[in-house]
Amino acid sequence: MKTALPRLLSTLLFSVLAALPAVSPAARTVLVDRIVAVVNNDVITESSLAERTAQIKRQFGRQGGQLPPDEVLRKQVLERLVVERAQLQLAGETGLRIDDTALAGAIDRIAASNKLSAAQFRAALEKDGIAWNDFRENIRQEMLIARLREREVDARVVVTDAEIDNFLKNAPDAADSREYDLSHILLRAPEGPSPEQLNALAQKAESLRARLLAGEDFAKLAAEFSDAPDALQGGALGWRPTNSVPALFLDALKAMQPGEVSPVMRSPAGFHLVRVNDIRGASATEAVSVQQTRVRHILVKTSEVVSDTDARLRLETLRTRILNGEDFAALARANSADLSAAKGGEIGWVYPGDTVPEFERAMDALKPGEVSQPIKSPFGWHLIRVEERRTQDVSEERKRAVARNTLRQRKADEAYEDWLRQLRDNAFVDYRLDELN
Repeated sequence: MKTALPRLLSTLLFSVLAALPAVSPAARTVLVDRIVAVVNNDVITESSLAERTAQIKRQFGRQGGQLPPDEVLRKQVLERLVVERAQLQLAGETGLRIDDTALAGAIDRIAASNKLSAAQFRAALEKDGIAWNDFRENIRQEMLIARLREREVDARVVVTDAEIDNFLKNAPDAADSREYDLSHILLRAPEGPSPEQLNALAQKAESLRARLLAGEDFAKLAAEFSDAPDALQGGALGWRPTNSVPALFLDALKAMQPGEVSPVMRSPAGFHLVRVNDIRGASATEAVSVQQTRVRHILVKTSEVVSDTDARLRLETLRTRILNGEDFAALARANSADLSAAKGGEIGWVYPGDTVPEFERAMDALKPGEVSQPIKSPFGWHLIRVEERRTQDVSEERKRAVARNTLRQRKADEAYEDWLRQLRDNAFVDYRLDELN
C-alpha cells in the first residue's frame, strides 16, 4: 500500500495555530503530529498512541486494575497498534471491506446488548467523552480484523472424523460442562527462535510466575509484559467452557483452584501463564435432549464486484419470489454460492452452536416454513428457511459435536497465534518512540 508523499504529509499535519492579527508571521507556531512507528508503508502517530493509551487507562480505571508505568504502557500499546495496523493493511490490500449497513447493524447489536436504543447508546458514549465517529471507526476496524481472521485462519481449519474418534477415546470428559474464568500471559517466541532466545523467554516467564506467586497483580503484569492480543485488557480471557479451553491449558486447569497460577507452559507461539479466577458448572454425564433444526438457505457472497448492498437486494428479490410461490429449493440451486446449493440449499439437521451466531439467531426466530429477511454473517448474506424441528436424546451425537467444536476452536486459536506471529515478523517496522523521549 504505497502512499504518495503529498498525501502522507497531509495525513501527518495535526494542527496549525495561526497567529493573531497582532502577531508577526515569524511568531507563528506549527504543531505536527509526530510519527512513533512506521509499519510497512503506513505510520502510527503520537496522537493515535495517546488516544489508545488514554482508552486503556479509562478501561483499567473502571475495572480497578493496576497499570504499569506510563513509559512501559506506551510501548505495550504501540506494539498492539503495530500488530493491528499490519492486519488492517492486509485486509485492505486483499479487498476486505465493512460497509455502513453492516457497521450499523453491529452497533445496533452492541446497543441492544446494553439495553439501549441506538440514540441512547450514542448519547451515553458522548457523555463519556467518546466521539461517535471515532467509535464507529474502531468498531469497523474490529469487524475487519475478525473477518480477516475468519478468512485467513478459521475457514482453513479442518477437523476429521479420525481426530474426533481419537479425541473421544482420550477425553472421557468431552461433555464436561464446567466453565473457567481465565487470565493469560503470553511471551511470544520469534519465528525460528534460537536456543538462547527460548532460554531467555523461559527464564522471563518463570520470573513473572514468581512475582505472581508473591502477590503482584496479574492484570498489571499482563499489561506490561504479555504479547497476547488481550494483554491490555489485563490478560482477561473471560469465561471459557471446557470445550473451548486450549488443550495446552486443560490438564493444568483440572488440578487448579480459583486464584491459582499455572506452571509455565510452552507452545509453538511461546510461553504461557494462566490464572484461574473462578470455576462454575460440573461434569455433565447425564443423557441430554436438545432441539435440532432442519434448515435450508441461499447464500450470496460479497466480493470486489458484489457489495453488501447488492447481495442484500438480490436476496430481497429472491425472498419476494419465494413468498409469491416460487420453490425455495429451485432458487437455491440456481442462486446459492454454498455447497448445499446442489441439494436445494438443504443443510440438514443442525445442533445449537453448529452455525455462526448471526445465522443461528435468525434461524431460531423462525417458525417452520418461515423465510427470514436477508441476514449477514462472516460468510456472506443468507436467506434462511426452517423446515422442521425435533427434540431427542442426542448424548452420543452431542459428544461428537462438542468434540468437533472443541478441536476446531483449539486448532483455530493455535493457528491464529502462529499466523499473527508470522504477519508481525514479516512486517517492516521502524520504531521511533524513543526519539520523542
